[in-house]
Amino acid sequence: MTPTLLLQRLLHLIPVLFGVTVIVFLMMSLTPGDPAEIMLANQNATPEQVATLRHDMGLDRPLPVRFASFVGHALVGDFGQSLFQRRPVAEVIAERLPATIELSAAAMLFALLLSIPLGVIAAVHRGGMLDRLATVGSLFGVSLPGFWFGILLLIVFAVDFRLLPVSGAIDFAHQPPAATGFLIIDSLLAGRLDSLGNALAHLLLPAITLGLPMAAILMRVTRASMLDVLRQDYIVFAEAKGLSRARILALHALKNALLPTVTVAAMEIGSLLGGNMVIETVFGWPGIGRLLVESIFVRNYPLVQAAVLLYAVTYVVMNFLADLLYTV
Repeated sequence: MTPTLLLQRLLHLIPVLFGVTVIVFLMMSLTPGDPAEIMLANQNATPEQVATLRHDMGLDRPLPVRFASFVGHALVGDFGQSLFQRRPVAEVIAERLPATIELSAAAMLFALLLSIPLGVIAAVHRGGMLDRLATVGSLFGVSLPGFWFGILLLIVFAVDFRLLPVSGAIDFAHQPPAATGFLIIDSLLAGRLDSLGNALAHLLLPAITLGLPMAAILMRVTRASMLDVLRQDYIVFAEAKGLSRARILALHALKNALLPTVTVAAMEIGSLLGGNMVIETVFGWPGIGRLLVESIFVRNYPLVQAAVLLYAVTYVVMNFLADLLYTV
């Protein structure tokens, strides 16, 4: 990718992010419900007190003025104050971000480790029993509602067999000293194997629930791409040269077949982040997704806008990185 094309791709991100900002701001502003009334719902507040609180939060200003103020402050990393936590939005999100990154990374790792080998096996044994099992399994994975499958896993492994925790990211007794905010990394840095095991036990079920649909999609893409590559002339030539089947599959076929997989994996990051709102709520995971759901219910405008904007930035950046990975 040339520097000129790289610059063009970066410039294309600006209108996308601005459009997302406008849509999110308008949707939150037009959503029924007044944050001031919700905050004072159980305090027998007078209309004057509600009006005073709305003024303090800036909700009585015209919509264009509020939007211009939000964009101007967002450009310098200031997303305002959370209406309920009474703390900077960036600070509240930063506390929850490591948990969401850990869950998303674990789900993606699970999806890649499961989908790529299954896709290759299904393509190599096209029409056979392994291919049929992988295809049916992918349909099963992509069709399951995340909230239902997550609850099912909780009932089986956490409630019935009591093998894994029900909710949360780690038990209080195993909490490692906070260094990076990432529980797994902090456990390793502190040399706390008990904390590491406890954190991984909490992470297992939500990561599987979140990563299964992605694994199903990537498996189908890898299989289709491998079938196309295996018909190419250079594969036939490599076989004629006497190269081993494993070498052909690993160094020639898979390397070229992964291009569509990289594209879809980057696009699925957006779905991964969108799906984590449901999964984090089901498993009581202390991440941004759960925080966003809670903020929507109480009309916490600044936090919702900042969180959705973070999701949008992550989505477009991952697609941009996918373009760079093509060269690699």
